[in-house]
Amino acid sequence: MLTYTVYSEAGGVGKTTLAANLAVADARAGNDVLTIDMDPQEGSLSYLFDVAGSRTDSNSDSLVRHLVERPRGPFENLIEESEGVDIVPAHNSLEVLSKHLRRREEEAADFGENWNPNVQLLRVLKDADIPSNYDTVIIDPPATADVKLYNAIHSTRNLVIPFEPSGKGQQSVTGLADLVDGLEETLGINVGVLAAVPNRFKGTNDQEEMLSRLEESGYDIPVVLRDRSSLLEGCWRKQCSAFRYVEEHRTRERDYELETLEQFETLAQQLHTVTETEVTA
Repeated sequence: MLTYTVYSEAGGVGKTTLAANLAVADARAGNDVLTIDMDPQEGSLSYLFDVAGSRTDSNSDSLVRHLVERPRGPFENLIEESEGVDIVPAHNSLEVLSKHLRRREEEAADFGENWNPNVQLLRVLKDADIPSNYDTVIIDPPATADVKLYNAIHSTRNLVIPFEPSGKGQQSVTGLADLVDGLEETLGINVGVLAAVPNRFKGTNDQEEMLSRLEESGYDIPVVLRDRSSLLEGCWRKQCSAFRYVEEHRTRERDYELETLEQFETLAQQLHTVTETEVTA
């Protein structure tokens, strides 16, 4: 099973858009895909897939309830479906997840129990037998490095890093080496970087030089996504993936947009290949 977290410390680099389109590309290739939205922001994966209807309902079951062992039903009842992808939507209670997990940890300590707040999503997924039911699990956390990210990393052990090829983008990517080291030390696990994904690439000499330096530093850059603002802004406006947007909301095919869809498909396939190679090795 392929598992990864789409993450960047920098905001506005297309993290959620990349996660959504990789999920749809993977599903279209015949894989069973589960995405988990752990970002409490309104403009999240749940909004893009149009499955955010219950995020403000305090009476509904939510991922947070399962993480603190207070579910109101089976895990599978949390799952929504859109464009062939299964989605666990975000809930507003994610904003106070740290408080709930800390309280649950204190309760466990009072009874002499060891309860790690950073492994609760992994527990929930194992209990729901997710590894047997899905080929791919993709998690979209917020940019902040907190307990939501820690649970995502513990569950996936892998990162896919979108970045904008600019000075700020380079700093965020090269700084992730320190972040990964810190995550490994904090969580006591190995964390792999499956791919770095340049977004909004315009082909300037400075950008080309930046990509070369990153590749020399050992980052795998399977595809380079060029600036497709019109396409991706349309996805958010219509609440769908780029695949559905091109098929249902474009009056004519545009070669450069079809090329972008092919790149999402190439990257989704490449991530499976990288994981299979690591397992074989």
